[in-house]
Amino acid sequence: MNVRDFAIGAVAGAVAGAAVVEAVNRADRNVSPDKVLEDVKNAFKKEGPIDGAWIVMKTEPFRQKAVELDVYRGGLSREIDGSYEQYEFAADARTGTVVEINKI
Repeated sequence: MNVRDFAIGAVAGAVAGAAVVEAVNRADRNVSPDKVLEDVKNAFKKEGPIDGAWIVMKTEPFRQKAVELDVYRGGLSREIDGSYEQYEFAADARTGTVVEINKI
């Protein structure tokens, strides 16, 4: 084995290692609360305009039956056919998936 082959192998191994570390670190991160709010707003906008929306930037524990996870809590308001509606939601902090919606 010559030095050139060794160097190519070492560089390839370092690049692969860095990619694995980045993938593991990314798996531990939460979705941005701004992204979650934008996704929820876009879903509601399909049914009509939104007057206002908010989200709590800090996660909180959520339990429904046997499922436990950290969620972002938020809400939005809109006017449909002259009637004012308000909703609160909880979205999984890791995936952004809405796990609960309640009309107030």
